[in-house]
Amino acid sequence: MDFDALLDEAAAVPLAGWDFSWFEGRATEQRPSWGYADLVAERLTGAAAALDLQTGGGEVFAYAMAKAGTAGQRVATEAWPPNIPVAKARIPQVVATDGLPFRDDSFDLVVSRHPVTTDWPGIARVLRGGGTFLSQQIGAGSNRELSEAMMGPLPPPAHQHPEQIAAAAEAAGFEVLRVRDERLRAEFHDVAAVAHFLRKVVWTVPDFTIGKYRAQLRAVHDEITVKGMFVSHATRVLIEARR
Repeated sequence: MDFDALLDEAAAVPLAGWDFSWFEGRATEQRPSWGYADLVAERLTGAAAALDLQTGGGEVFAYAMAKAGTAGQRVATEAWPPNIPVAKARIPQVVATDGLPFRDDSFDLVVSRHPVTTDWPGIARVLRGGGTFLSQQIGAGSNRELSEAMMGPLPPPAHQHPEQIAAAAEAAGFEVLRVRDERLRAEFHDVAAVAHFLRKVVWTVPDFTIGKYRAQLRAVHDEITVKGMFVSHATRVLIEARR
Protein backbone atom coordinates (compact mmCIF):
# COMPACT_ATOMS: atom_id res chain seq x y z
CA MET A 1 0.00 0.00 0.00
CA ASP A 2 1.38 3.41 -0.90
CA PHE A 3 1.92 6.39 1.40
CA ASP A 4 -1.32 8.23 0.59
CA ALA A 5 -3.45 5.10 0.94
CA LEU A 6 -1.86 4.30 4.31
CA LEU A 7 -2.61 7.77 5.63
CA ASP A 8 -6.20 7.55 4.36
CA GLU A 9 -6.56 4.25 6.20
CA ALA A 10 -5.19 5.73 9.42
CA ALA A 11 -7.53 8.71 9.21
CA ALA A 12 -10.57 6.44 8.94
CA VAL A 13 -9.95 4.41 12.12
CA PRO A 14 -12.41 5.33 14.94
CA LEU A 15 -10.84 6.85 18.04
CA ALA A 16 -13.43 5.90 20.68
CA GLY A 17 -12.34 3.57 23.44
CA TRP A 18 -8.89 2.41 24.45
CA ASP A 19 -8.74 -0.77 22.38
CA PHE A 20 -5.48 -1.23 20.48
CA SER A 21 -6.45 -4.38 18.58
CA TRP A 22 -6.33 -2.48 15.27
CA PHE A 23 -2.53 -2.36 15.61
CA GLU A 24 -2.19 -6.15 15.48
CA GLY A 25 0.31 -7.05 12.77
CA ARG A 26 1.20 -3.38 12.26
CA ALA A 27 2.84 -2.36 15.55
CA THR A 28 4.04 -3.93 18.78
CA GLU A 29 4.85 -2.57 22.22
CA GLN A 30 6.42 -4.38 25.13
CA ARG A 31 4.23 -4.57 28.20
CA PRO A 32 5.51 -3.73 31.69
CA SER A 33 6.59 -6.78 33.65
CA TRP A 34 4.30 -6.03 36.60
CA GLY A 35 1.03 -6.75 34.73
CA TYR A 36 -1.07 -3.73 35.72
CA ALA A 37 -4.53 -5.17 34.90
CA ASP A 38 -3.87 -8.25 37.02
CA LEU A 39 -2.64 -6.08 39.88
CA VAL A 40 -5.90 -4.14 39.74
CA ALA A 41 -7.85 -7.41 39.83
CA GLU A 42 -5.91 -8.52 42.91
CA ARG A 43 -6.63 -5.25 44.72
CA LEU A 44 -10.32 -5.39 43.79
CA THR A 45 -10.82 -8.64 45.68
CA GLY A 46 -10.47 -6.78 48.96
CA ALA A 47 -12.21 -3.52 48.03
CA ALA A 48 -15.85 -2.86 48.92
CA ALA A 49 -15.80 0.39 46.91
CA ALA A 50 -13.40 1.07 44.03
CA LEU A 51 -12.93 3.95 41.59
CA ASP A 52 -11.15 3.92 38.22
CA LEU A 53 -10.07 7.40 37.11
CA GLN A 54 -9.87 8.33 33.41
CA THR A 55 -11.03 4.86 32.43
CA GLY A 56 -10.98 5.41 28.65
CA GLY A 57 -13.32 2.81 27.22
CA GLY A 58 -13.29 0.85 30.47
CA GLU A 59 -11.35 -2.03 28.94
CA VAL A 60 -8.81 -2.55 31.72
CA PHE A 61 -11.20 -1.98 34.63
CA ALA A 62 -13.78 -4.34 33.10
CA TYR A 63 -11.11 -7.02 32.69
CA ALA A 64 -10.05 -6.60 36.32
CA MET A 65 -13.65 -6.73 37.56
CA ALA A 66 -14.33 -9.91 35.60
CA LYS A 67 -11.18 -11.56 36.92
CA ALA A 68 -11.74 -10.47 40.53
CA GLY A 69 -15.27 -11.85 40.50
CA THR A 70 -16.31 -9.91 43.60
CA ALA A 71 -19.36 -7.83 44.42
CA GLY A 72 -19.02 -4.23 45.53
CA GLN A 73 -19.36 -0.67 44.36
CA ARG A 74 -17.47 -0.14 41.10
CA VAL A 75 -17.30 3.38 39.66
CA ALA A 76 -15.30 4.96 36.84
CA THR A 77 -14.78 8.46 35.53
CA GLU A 78 -14.20 9.51 31.93
CA ALA A 79 -14.27 12.99 30.37
CA TRP A 80 -13.83 12.40 26.64
CA PRO A 81 -17.35 12.16 25.14
CA PRO A 82 -16.67 9.39 22.54
CA ASN A 83 -15.34 7.12 25.29
CA ILE A 84 -18.27 7.52 27.68
CA PRO A 85 -20.83 5.21 25.96
CA VAL A 86 -18.09 2.65 25.35
CA ALA A 87 -17.20 2.65 29.06
CA LYS A 88 -20.86 2.55 30.14
CA ALA A 89 -21.32 -0.68 28.21
CA ARG A 90 -18.66 -2.31 30.41
CA ILE A 91 -18.81 -0.67 33.84
CA PRO A 92 -21.85 -0.40 36.15
CA GLN A 93 -21.42 3.30 36.95
CA VAL A 94 -19.54 5.81 34.79
CA VAL A 95 -19.43 9.49 35.76
CA ALA A 96 -18.76 11.88 32.89
CA THR A 97 -16.14 14.12 34.50
CA ASP A 98 -12.45 14.88 34.67
CA GLY A 99 -12.76 15.73 38.36
CA LEU A 100 -13.56 13.94 41.61
CA PRO A 101 -17.20 14.76 42.46
CA PHE A 102 -17.38 12.24 45.30
CA ARG A 103 -17.78 12.52 49.06
CA ASP A 104 -14.77 12.32 51.34
CA ASP A 105 -13.72 8.81 52.38
CA SER A 106 -15.83 7.14 49.67
CA PHE A 107 -13.47 4.44 48.36
CA ASP A 108 -11.15 1.71 49.58
CA LEU A 109 -9.30 1.62 46.27
CA VAL A 110 -8.62 4.17 43.52
CA VAL A 111 -6.85 3.10 40.33
CA SER A 112 -5.81 4.89 37.16
CA ARG A 113 -4.03 3.68 34.05
CA HIS A 114 -2.20 6.33 32.03
CA PRO A 115 -3.85 9.39 33.60
CA VAL A 116 -3.33 12.68 31.80
CA THR A 117 -2.95 14.35 35.21
CA THR A 118 -3.07 13.02 38.78
CA ASP A 119 -4.95 14.99 41.45
CA TRP A 120 -3.09 13.65 44.47
CA PRO A 121 -4.90 15.77 47.11
CA GLY A 122 -8.27 14.92 45.55
CA ILE A 123 -7.50 11.21 45.50
CA ALA A 124 -6.39 11.37 49.14
CA ARG A 125 -9.68 13.08 49.99
CA VAL A 126 -11.94 10.42 48.44
CA LEU A 127 -9.93 7.48 49.80
CA ARG A 128 -10.74 6.06 53.20
CA GLY A 129 -7.98 5.84 55.78
CA GLY A 130 -5.74 2.92 54.85
CA GLY A 131 -7.08 2.96 51.28
CA THR A 132 -4.82 2.37 48.30
CA PHE A 133 -4.07 4.24 45.08
CA LEU A 134 -2.59 2.11 42.30
CA SER A 135 -1.58 3.70 39.02
CA GLN A 136 0.42 2.97 35.89
CA GLN A 137 1.60 6.36 34.66
CA ILE A 138 3.23 7.64 31.51
CA GLY A 139 6.87 8.22 32.40
CA ALA A 140 9.27 10.98 31.43
CA GLY A 141 10.19 11.11 27.75
CA SER A 142 7.80 8.36 26.71
CA ASN A 143 8.00 7.72 22.94
CA ARG A 144 10.46 10.56 22.62
CA GLU A 145 11.78 9.19 19.31
CA LEU A 146 8.30 9.46 17.82
CA SER A 147 7.73 12.94 19.24
CA GLU A 148 11.04 14.17 17.85
CA ALA A 149 10.34 12.61 14.44
CA MET A 150 7.38 14.97 14.24
CA MET A 151 8.55 18.05 16.19
CA GLY A 152 12.33 17.97 15.96
CA PRO A 153 14.80 17.91 18.90
CA LEU A 154 13.16 18.41 22.30
CA PRO A 155 14.64 19.49 25.65
CA PRO A 156 15.26 16.79 28.27
CA PRO A 157 12.00 15.71 29.91
CA ALA A 158 11.31 17.66 33.09
CA HIS A 159 8.30 15.81 34.45
CA GLN A 160 7.03 12.34 35.38
CA HIS A 161 10.28 10.89 36.65
CA PRO A 162 9.63 8.17 39.27
CA GLU A 163 11.09 10.23 42.10
CA GLN A 164 8.86 13.19 41.18
CA ILE A 165 5.73 11.02 41.14
CA ALA A 166 6.64 9.56 44.53
CA ALA A 167 7.31 13.02 45.97
CA ALA A 168 3.91 14.28 44.79
CA ALA A 169 2.24 11.33 46.50
CA GLU A 170 4.09 11.95 49.75
CA ALA A 171 3.27 15.66 49.65
CA ALA A 172 -0.43 14.73 49.58
CA GLY A 173 -0.03 12.57 52.67
CA PHE A 174 0.42 9.16 51.06
CA GLU A 175 2.81 6.45 52.16
CA VAL A 176 4.50 5.20 49.00
CA LEU A 177 4.52 1.41 49.02
CA ARG A 178 6.38 0.98 45.74
CA VAL A 179 7.41 2.86 42.65
CA ARG A 180 9.01 1.27 39.57
CA ASP A 181 9.71 2.33 36.03
CA GLU A 182 10.48 0.46 32.82
CA ARG A 183 11.52 1.48 29.30
CA LEU A 184 9.64 -0.54 26.68
CA ARG A 185 10.39 -1.03 22.99
CA ALA A 186 7.70 -0.10 20.47
CA GLU A 187 7.91 -1.03 16.77
CA PHE A 188 5.78 0.50 14.01
CA HIS A 189 5.72 -1.46 10.77
CA ASP A 190 3.85 1.00 8.57
CA VAL A 191 3.09 4.70 8.61
CA ALA A 192 -0.63 4.08 9.10
CA ALA A 193 0.19 2.64 12.52
CA VAL A 194 2.30 5.71 13.34
CA ALA A 195 -0.41 8.14 12.22
CA HIS A 196 -3.22 6.36 14.05
CA PHE A 197 -1.12 6.07 17.23
CA LEU A 198 -0.48 9.82 17.16
CA ARG A 199 -4.19 10.52 16.62
CA LYS A 200 -5.10 8.30 19.56
CA VAL A 201 -2.30 8.93 22.08
CA VAL A 202 -2.63 12.69 21.94
CA TRP A 203 0.07 13.62 24.46
CA THR A 204 2.83 12.28 22.16
CA VAL A 205 2.43 15.22 19.75
CA PRO A 206 -0.24 17.49 21.29
CA ASP A 207 -1.21 19.36 18.10
CA PHE A 208 -0.98 16.36 15.79
CA THR A 209 -3.09 16.08 12.66
CA ILE A 210 -2.22 14.04 9.61
CA GLY A 211 -2.42 17.12 7.40
CA LYS A 212 -0.17 19.26 9.58
CA TYR A 213 2.54 16.60 9.92
CA ARG A 214 2.33 15.05 6.47
CA ALA A 215 5.94 15.87 5.56
CA GLN A 216 7.25 14.32 8.78
CA LEU A 217 5.06 11.26 8.23
CA ARG A 218 6.56 10.93 4.76
CA ALA A 219 10.05 10.83 6.31
CA VAL A 220 8.92 8.14 8.76
CA HIS A 221 7.37 6.18 5.88
CA ASP A 222 10.66 6.34 3.99
CA GLU A 223 12.56 5.11 7.06
CA ILE A 224 10.17 2.18 7.49
CA THR A 225 10.55 1.34 3.80
CA VAL A 226 14.34 1.07 4.26
CA LYS A 227 14.56 -0.42 7.76
CA GLY A 228 11.31 -2.36 7.98
CA MET A 229 10.14 -0.51 11.11
CA PHE A 230 10.27 2.68 13.12
CA VAL A 231 11.44 2.07 16.69
CA SER A 232 10.46 4.14 19.70
CA HIS A 233 10.48 3.53 23.46
CA ALA A 234 7.62 4.00 25.89
CA THR A 235 8.24 4.72 29.57
CA ARG A 236 5.87 3.50 32.28
CA VAL A 237 5.89 4.14 36.02
CA LEU A 238 3.99 1.98 38.50
CA ILE A 239 3.13 3.57 41.82
CA GLU A 240 1.21 2.12 44.73
CA ALA A 241 0.53 4.35 47.71
CA ARG A 242 -1.56 4.13 50.87
CA ARG A 243 -3.48 6.93 52.51
